[in-house]
Amino acid sequence: GGDPITTFAASQEAAMSKIAASIPDLEFKTDLSWDASAGIAIGGNPATLDGRDAPGPTNVAWCANVNVANKMSSLTIFNGPLTDVPHLLSRCIMNDDNTMSLVLDFRPRAYGAYEMKDAAGNYPGPDVLGRDAFTYSGNRKEFETKFGTPEVESFLSSTVASLEGAVVNTESNEFELLTNGPLCVKVTMPVTDGNVATVAAARATAADYWLTWALEDIHDHRPGAPINSQYVYDTKYRQNCYAALLPYYNAAFGAEGGDLCAAESGPLDEGYVGGGS
Repeated sequence: GGDPITTFAASQEAAMSKIAASIPDLEFKTDLSWDASAGIAIGGNPATLDGRDAPGPTNVAWCANVNVANKMSSLTIFNGPLTDVPHLLSRCIMNDDNTMSLVLDFRPRAYGAYEMKDAAGNYPGPDVLGRDAFTYSGNRKEFETKFGTPEVESFLSSTVASLEGAVVNTESNEFELLTNGPLCVKVTMPVTDGNVATVAAARATAADYWLTWALEDIHDHRPGAPINSQYVYDTKYRQNCYAALLPYYNAAFGAEGGDLCAAESGPLDEGYVGGGS
């Protein structure tokens, strides 16, 4: 019963309120947002974008809470360079054939050569990559230890297992391969009450994980070089995220996909708020 997007939007709004209450310096970016009164429609469906950032220690470079009535609920959070907390991607799109597609990901903040993993689950070693192989495996290990823990992995795998008739989307464009985290969930499923409830709960839990990490100061970078290199990495990474998303929005929203993709991706020239230039 009811419209799934209304359910997802309400759940996402609750997650956003919780995040805003926990991060006092999260500021609403009026010039980059549009509420219902702006009268913006995508494919004839009313659309809203609540964009914010937080220059302080929690350091959110861009947070976009996007809703397209009848079509999509999406929460994207990019962190600033003061921490190594994973970016959050949480999106559900309604398809024309009474299915819906969910993407849920905790995106790593350091390059782990994830796209090089072979079918057996192995990564290329120093024989292929030289000394960089140790850097990449160290980055993967750190992500697994701090964020992609067995608990988080089991939350994601049990979510997928409990969805009725879900099919894993194995196709990825080249930019997705560069930006997807190792635990990325991409599934398409029939629209059922059970699936809607499971997806809403999973997206709420994912936002809770992100908020917990964002509020822990153990993830702060040391001042100086680590912050600078994180900024450089994030800037390129966010451009890749935009390029990864664009084909999906072109498919889902046609001519208006590009504008929505740009708006949701936020200001791309500065991965960094709170650093001064």
